[in-house]
Amino acid sequence: MAHKTDIEIAREANKQQIQEIGAKLGIPSEHLLPYGHDKAKVSAEFIAAQKDKQDGKLILVTAINPTPAGEGKTTTTVGLGDGLNAIGKKAAICIREASLGPCFGMKGGAAGGGYAQVVPMEDMNLHFTGDFHAITSAHNLLAAMIDNHIYWGNALDIDIRRVEWRRVMDMNDRALRDMVTSLGGVANGFPRQSGFDITVASEVMAILCLATDLDDLEKRLGDIIVAYRRDRTPVTCRDIKADGAMAVLLKDAMQPNLVQTLENNPAFVHGGPFANIAHGCNSVVATKTALKIADFVVTEAGFGADLGAEKFMDIKCRKAGIAPDAVVIVATVRAMKMNGGVRKEDLGTEDIEAVQRGCANLGRHIENVKSFGVPAVVAINHFVTDTTGEVDAVREYVASLGSEAMLCKHWAEGSDGIRDLAIRIAEIADSGMAQFSTLYPDEMPLFEKIETIAKRIYRADEVLADKKIRDQLRQWEEAGFGHLPVCMAKTQYSFSTDPNLRGAPTGHSVPVREVRLSAGAGFIVAICGQIMTMPGLPRVPSAEAIRLNEKGQIEGLF
Repeated sequence: MAHKTDIEIAREANKQQIQEIGAKLGIPSEHLLPYGHDKAKVSAEFIAAQKDKQDGKLILVTAINPTPAGEGKTTTTVGLGDGLNAIGKKAAICIREASLGPCFGMKGGAAGGGYAQVVPMEDMNLHFTGDFHAITSAHNLLAAMIDNHIYWGNALDIDIRRVEWRRVMDMNDRALRDMVTSLGGVANGFPRQSGFDITVASEVMAILCLATDLDDLEKRLGDIIVAYRRDRTPVTCRDIKADGAMAVLLKDAMQPNLVQTLENNPAFVHGGPFANIAHGCNSVVATKTALKIADFVVTEAGFGADLGAEKFMDIKCRKAGIAPDAVVIVATVRAMKMNGGVRKEDLGTEDIEAVQRGCANLGRHIENVKSFGVPAVVAINHFVTDTTGEVDAVREYVASLGSEAMLCKHWAEGSDGIRDLAIRIAEIADSGMAQFSTLYPDEMPLFEKIETIAKRIYRADEVLADKKIRDQLRQWEEAGFGHLPVCMAKTQYSFSTDPNLRGAPTGHSVPVREVRLSAGAGFIVAICGQIMTMPGLPRVPSAEAIRLNEKGQIEGLF
């Protein structure tokens, strides 16, 4: 059976009406706002009514540094949710929405795979319920209102050389990274240098994912710093009077989306900041709602644990007042071999020594996760080419670090293939052994926070930042922003800022190219190395293979 493609499996799904899925979590049908028959938003009234309930157990799924061999983090998240339900636990999944950028660029869909998927798969990877479009529109409304304010006399005395708010779109388009706007004469305003980021890097996306309700959303939107005056005093979104209209555009987008797995278990899919350029977690509203109405909540954080898990712990958990009870680190034998120096085309050949060499990357992630005081289990996401000797090599290595690794076959077998991990994770989460703590305290100076992450998580020797960046951080501290956590923007492929440096490098440096203040979201972004906040398309984008077939079905998206 497992030879079928992901999309073929998804199309054969025996989906239930979304009201039946909601009923499994005690959500009455009148509090579900349906988008078709198989997806719905959960009402703000229902969410508000759950606030005094006790939280369930929170399980974070993270991974080793991604390789072209594929790790299957979302697939494992979905599989574990199904596995927990299969052993009689009331479990829900919380994952992020997919951006159109990578869907039509590098990697295709993002809804799990094999027999561990969330459906409707095509909808989730395309426009879904319109949340990303709402975020794009709200962000660009603010951009338009800033330029309009300047055009009509600039009463706020904005220095047009210091407008910080760029524009966004949910597509990879390198041509828009840096540009000059308002060319064409007096009627079009004052020319200035600007550019576009991808929607998932927008501070509006981060705000939507960290806000607790509509009032908090509007307050955070108002706090966004959009520009500076000549005397360096900040101008906010509230000063531009855009916060109310932006909140109106985001009213429905704030409500979490409910869908289902192939095994008809509930899944919340909401928000979508990338972990390499943003904070990489689904929305606080979705996670906290799920914790109130399920006994176990399985969520993921983007890319490797050096990015997603660190930000989940230091930004999301810190801001939301939640803490994970257990962590699953996803690894594959294939990725261990790539980290051990094997080329992608040679991964099908047994190479136990390469597996052992590549395990250093996994070991670093295990140590890092444990440093937050949370127990970690490794899920070996099984591929048919894996040999018993290779799997045993991973198990032995993980055991030598005082952790355990479990072979998981959820891709091919659904919940049956991940039963052992589900039982073990439920035991650990229920045991109360987690003693969660963040990596650094709020009161630590901003540059020291950057250094702490670079040295303790990336194992760098130093952070390289010129005087201008250090002075900027000090100015923000003096302005009252020193308590904010730091969101590192760096390559996902390595612990270092060099995407080609695999394994577990030490002795490297982390160059900080730029820092940005996200006052509404509540963090400082440190842009490191060559990372781009507007990706480009590859030489052969996925879009070239995406089309409708003769039956009107979508081909090539997965």
